[in-house]
Parts: sequence; structure tokens; C-alpha cells
Amino acid sequence: MSATLDSDLCAPRRRADAQRSIDAIVGAAREVLGERPAASMEEIAAAAGVTRQTVYAHFPSRDALILAVIHSVRNQGLATLEAAGLDEMPPVEAMREFLRISWQLVERCAVLLEPILDRISESKREEAHRGVEAMIERIVRRGRESGDFTCDLPIDWLVTATHSMGHLAAVQVVSGKLTNAKAAALLEASIFQLYGVEPNTPSVRPLSERPIDVP
Repeated sequence: MSATLDSDLCAPRRRADAQRSIDAIVGAAREVLGERPAASMEEIAAAAGVTRQTVYAHFPSRDALILAVIHSVRNQGLATLEAAGLDEMPPVEAMREFLRISWQLVERCAVLLEPILDRISESKREEAHRGVEAMIERIVRRGRESGDFTCDLPIDWLVTATHSMGHLAAVQVVSGKLTNAKAAALLEASIFQLYGVEPNTPSVRPLSERPIDVP
């Protein structure tokens, strides 16, 4: 009976220790893979201050760890976007702010473009994108209602096109075809042209020059 009680009392501590270990590994992986997308599990373990065996105890494969990093980055991105108050901004400025935050998160986390994304099932991809696409949709609907966005294409299509253009811009940077600043400027210009925003709409500093506070 005593052994059972001791085991029950220790269980929460073991879970807390395991969670701290997982958090350390995912945090180290974000930093290391952000700088070196091809970094090995050994390098990530060293950065996290744990053994390679500990990493594999929590993440049975490199793909599993990268998926955890992707979820961590996306959760952080969603939290940052939610805190930005996009729904209270005029639609054009809200979209600029959305692009600014999204772009700089991708800049800092090259792992978002890992080939593993091509191996994730369609249902999991849709689940991961749902929160971001809901934000885009709200901005587009408000812009249509206010007359700031004059394009009459289906809203679902505009949401998908916006998401796809953001990914394309990031790929162009990773491949060396565009600089960060050029890709950011082209992304904003392309999206607003798609939305039918008037060319003389007041602009702000380029996306890549507007820092954000990301933990």
C-alpha cells in the first residue's frame, strides 16, 4: 500500500520533469533548426543540455521533433496575432500587421519550410492552418464590407491565395532568389493587388523593417 502511495505521489513530479525536458528540447530545436535547418539530433540534444537518448525517449524520430517545433512556432504565432488586436484595426492596416507578424515569424523559423511539411497528411495540414486562415478570412470579410477590398473573387479563394503567396515568398528567400526585404515588399504588393486595394492607399515601412516582440 505504501509503495502505491509513493508511486502516486511521485507521478506528478515525473510528469513535470518530463514536460520540462520536452520544453527544453523543443526550445533548443527551434533555435538550432532556425539557424541550421539540417542540424542533427545530437546537436539539438547538446543545445538542450540532454543526451541523445533523452531526445529519442520523447521524440522517436527527427520528423516527430520537427512536428513538435512546427506546432510550437504556430501556437506562438497565433498567440502573437491574437494579441495584436487585428479585429480592431482598419482592414488594410490589419492585413499589413498580419503579414508583418507572420513574415517575421517565418524569417526566424526556417524549420517551417522543412520538407516534412510535404509528408504531413492533408487533414493535419488543414488543422494546423485553421487558426491562421480564420484570421485572414475575418480581415477579408471586413475589407469587403468596408469597400477597402474591391476584389469580388470568392473569399475562400482569397484566403487560400493569401496563405499560398506567403509560403511562396518564404521559399523564394530560402532558395536565395529574393532578399527578405524584396520578398516582403512583393508579398504585400501582390496581396493588396489581388484584393483590389487602391495603389495610393497610404503605406507603412516595409515588413522586414518593422520589428515585433516575439518571445
